[in-house]
Amino acid sequence: MITFLVCIVLLIVGYFTYGKFVEKVFGEKEERPTPAYVNADGVDYVPMSTPKNSLIQLLNIAGTGPVFGPIAGALYGPVAFVWIVVGCIFAGAVHDYLTGMISIRNKGAHLPELAAKFLGKVMKHVVNVFALLLLLLVGTVFVSSPAMLIHTLIDGKIALGIIVAVIFIYYILATLLPIDKIIGRLYPFFGALLIISAIGIGIMLVVTGAPIPELTLQNMHPGALPVFPLLFFTITCGALSGFHATQTPIISRTTQNEKQGRKIFYGMMIAEGIIAMIWAAASMSLFNGYGGLNEMMAAGGPALVVNEISLTLLGAVGGTLAVLGVVVLPITSGDTAFRAARMIIADYFKFPQMKILSRIWIALPLFALSFALTKIDFNILWRYFSWANGVTAAIALWVGAMYLFLKHKNHWISTIPAIFMTSMCFVYIVYEPNMGFGQSLTTSYIVGAVLTLIVTTIFFVAAFKKRGTEFELDIDVSKYTVKQNS
Repeated sequence: MITFLVCIVLLIVGYFTYGKFVEKVFGEKEERPTPAYVNADGVDYVPMSTPKNSLIQLLNIAGTGPVFGPIAGALYGPVAFVWIVVGCIFAGAVHDYLTGMISIRNKGAHLPELAAKFLGKVMKHVVNVFALLLLLLVGTVFVSSPAMLIHTLIDGKIALGIIVAVIFIYYILATLLPIDKIIGRLYPFFGALLIISAIGIGIMLVVTGAPIPELTLQNMHPGALPVFPLLFFTITCGALSGFHATQTPIISRTTQNEKQGRKIFYGMMIAEGIIAMIWAAASMSLFNGYGGLNEMMAAGGPALVVNEISLTLLGAVGGTLAVLGVVVLPITSGDTAFRAARMIIADYFKFPQMKILSRIWIALPLFALSFALTKIDFNILWRYFSWANGVTAAIALWVGAMYLFLKHKNHWISTIPAIFMTSMCFVYIVYEPNMGFGQSLTTSYIVGAVLTLIVTTIFFVAAFKKRGTEFELDIDVSKYTVKQNS
């Protein structure tokens, strides 16, 4: 219990200390007009308040990640707590903040555009593929997972296919309509449900004196799966997730001024880390050890674990509300996953999005492809999502590192986590037997270290070369008409 409480405190302190340091390194400018005003279009570029943007950001980045991921990660034992705290403060929140703020400085650009600008034009096409693959997989998985949760909650009284169809209809509307029409109005309520349910679980863990294990770095996984690299691809949301890099530009287009960035981007990642801590702690303490948790996972996956934890700690009514709080997580990431995919494709092909027909032509093929993917096994989809997610996170961190390097600022706040995540991505793909090369851990570590050294060398060579050239790091907003009444 002490380890759990200390970790929660560290996450909060991290926001007020390291978060402030990262903000200072970046150099926010409150007086600088943001894309919400400069590029206002009434569809994607719409100024919204900090509380509303914060809740939307939290729900956008969360998905089932800070719940399902920590439940699976809990099998490794309290070492998962270390990754959540360290990963969240020094990697994930930095990743989200820099992605969001650099996007604000570049007309709300999405990751492919930022990668092209800071890492080279070839990277635009590479990242475009990775980002769209990631978003399509997220959108598809986040149709399936909430549908299964709802289906379990109502004891199968409504056919799973009907639930899937209803979620798809909602996603289509949320993707096509202006952001303030559905997302801006519903998310505050969804956010409140999520926060209340997570806090409720956390309070009951403390009140009931749940036997949350204390800190040990020993690997407790019943299947003896290696912590390095698998833990970092099991707990992503709540620690470090490339999916967030596809979501922050949505809110960079609705942020009113740069001073709000730390609350919206860094702060909501910390909030997600706290949610992840709560679910990891509950999973470690309520099933008579890691073997019991493993059996529960085998019997019904993380959805069954969520249901059992919620009902055990909060009773029938409170437990149902808690499950609903988890249900909104994938739904409120699935809708923005498709929305982000539409925006990325529109930016790539320079398609204006003010007319709804233009949005429909992009969105419909996405939904048709996603529907086809729902026929594929969930576990296969998630396996590919995990690696694509890690690669995207590494690329986003390299973008942040290059931006800060060219600004002559402390780029190491992004470079160090970029190097770490790059190495884990290489180790994972060399080691993983199902989608990778199935090599031994020793071989995987060696190959990962060599490839990471090559990537890091290429980065610094390119960075020093770019530093000596004329390069517009931030779009000059004085060239645009500012549509602002504030």
